[in-house]
This record gives sequence, structure tokens and C-alpha cells, in this order.
Amino acid sequence: MYGTGIAYVITTATSMRAIQRSNCYHKEGHQASCEYGTSLYMLLFGLVQIVVSQIPDFHNMEWLSTIAAIMSFTYAFIGLGLGFAKVIENGRIQGSLGGVPTSNVADKLWLAFQALGDIAFAYPYSIILLEIQDTLKSPPAENKTMKKASMTAIFVTTFFYLCCGCFGYAAFGDDTPGNLLTGFGFYEPYWLIDFANACIVLHLVGGYQVYSQPVFAVAERWFSKKYPNSGFVNNFYSIKFPLLPRFQANPFRLCFRTVYVVSTTGIAMLFPYFNQVLGVLGALNFWPLAIYFPVEMYFVQKKIGSWTRKWIVLKAFSLVCFLVTVVGVIGSVQGLISAKLS
Repeated sequence: MYGTGIAYVITTATSMRAIQRSNCYHKEGHQASCEYGTSLYMLLFGLVQIVVSQIPDFHNMEWLSTIAAIMSFTYAFIGLGLGFAKVIENGRIQGSLGGVPTSNVADKLWLAFQALGDIAFAYPYSIILLEIQDTLKSPPAENKTMKKASMTAIFVTTFFYLCCGCFGYAAFGDDTPGNLLTGFGFYEPYWLIDFANACIVLHLVGGYQVYSQPVFAVAERWFSKKYPNSGFVNNFYSIKFPLLPRFQANPFRLCFRTVYVVSTTGIAMLFPYFNQVLGVLGALNFWPLAIYFPVEMYFVQKKIGSWTRKWIVLKAFSLVCFLVTVVGVIGSVQGLISAKLS
């Protein structure tokens, strides 16, 4: 969850920079040198998150989650539409089945391994599935509602991922940017690019909190039990600002959450490499959280015996996914180091 926060800081800054570059290219021409850094945007995003992170807990985030969901659908449709339009404009499908050519086999393997890590990052919701389920009301049973929601979410997101990925590569071939809306495969209409990137920013403001609030809750519960008599940890104070409703402030919450946001922002500024960071985080999370633990829990719940056919198939599946995680981590770390050194 902490790593996802770092990735969201990088992605948000990339989108904010893309808005500035889009306007520059529109005014100065597509060949203009419109280069801008991301550090300032990361700091701005961090400041916003320091404020938003004071939302008490996961249960008070319905409005923020709704806005984030609407924004994600909006920019996904825009990316898909622009990719489709570009293919029609070209009159042919770019790229090849062999993918991006490299000078040697080793470089090709590194890129393929990094790509596996990027793909693994595509479904990070598994690490907050139980937290989301905990916010549901019953009846019907929370696990039944969550099962339907998960099936719908996986189908919808897979549809968008495949369409954006395939149409993006069909539109730009080997020159496909890592992020269709920030890598400037598209220049016009510039206002639509700006709007899509603004949607990404709003989405990630909420997304950062979705992955951070469970961490806040665990830390605050632990410290509260560890230091039950500490006023710094347990006392709340009523504060009223002009034009704003009164809210309850806790010194420990204010300090811990602020330090948390500052640390994710600082690490993102040290490693502002979109694809490489996503690859590392996706690969690290993929096998243990999305494959290993669910499979092992399934064995216990369904009382699957050792060396039965179902046991062998699922163990083999877990092993293959473990190998994907290993090569994804290796390729992404190599890409991260290469990007840092260059």
C-alpha cells in the first residue's frame, strides 16, 4: 500500500506536467523543446494529500471514492477513443508481433521482464479488497456482494486495459509511450488531453487515500493500544476554521499522516520513473498478495487434500506466477537502476 502511494505521486506529477507540455506544444509547435520537471508537481500533490489524509477513516471516503471512479472512467474512455481514432487516421496497424526491437537479446529480456511487472501492477485492488468489503452493509452478506463487485470490476478493467494497450500499440507501434495520455503520442485536441490528465490527477487524489487509509488505521490502532494513557496519541481537540465545518483533530494522527505523505513524496522525487517503478511494485505485490495467499486460503477453506488433481493444478499455477514475479522484479529493478544512472 505504501508503494502504491509512491507510484501515485509519480503518476500524478507526470499528468500535471503533461498538461503544461500539451499547452506548450499547442502554442510553440510539436517540435518545440517543452521540457519540464516533476518535483514541483510532486510537492503540490503532497501538500494536497497532507490535507486530505486528515479524513478520519476509510468509512468517510464514499464521496472521494465516487469522484475517483468517475474520473477513471472518463480518462479511460478518452485514451481508448484517441487510440482508436489514431489507428483510423493512420490507415494501418503499427507495430509487430515481435514488439520493440533491441540491439541484443539481453536488452529484449530486460524489457520483457519489466513489462510483466507493469502488467502485474494492473490489478492492485486485491491488497485492499478486504478493507473495501468491510465498508459494505448487510444483508446480503458482504462476501457475496464483494464477489459480484470483483467479477464486474475485473471484467471492466480488463476490457479497458486490453483496448487501451492494443489500440495504443496499433496506433504508435514501437514508439508507443509508456503512458498514452502523458507520453505525447497525441498532441491534439490539446484541450482533451488536458482534460484527461486533469481527470487522472483527481482520480489519484482519491486513489492515494484508498491505499493509505488502511495503513493509517493499523498504525493508529497499534499506538493507541501501546500507549493508552498518552494524550498525544488518544486525545482529540475540536477546531473550527472560518467557512469550514468544525472537525476533531488528533496530534498523533496529524503528525503520523503528515510524515507518511512526506516520505512517499520524497521517495517518488528520488525515483520519478513511471514504468520502472510500476514494474517493481507490481512484481513485488503480484505473487504473494494476488496468488499465493488466496490459493493457500482456498486449500484450507475447501479442505483440498495434498497431491489431488486440483491441488497439483493450483500449486503449478502458483509456481508459474512466482516465476513471473521473480523475472518481473529483476527486469524492473534493472530498468530502475539504468534510468537512475542515466
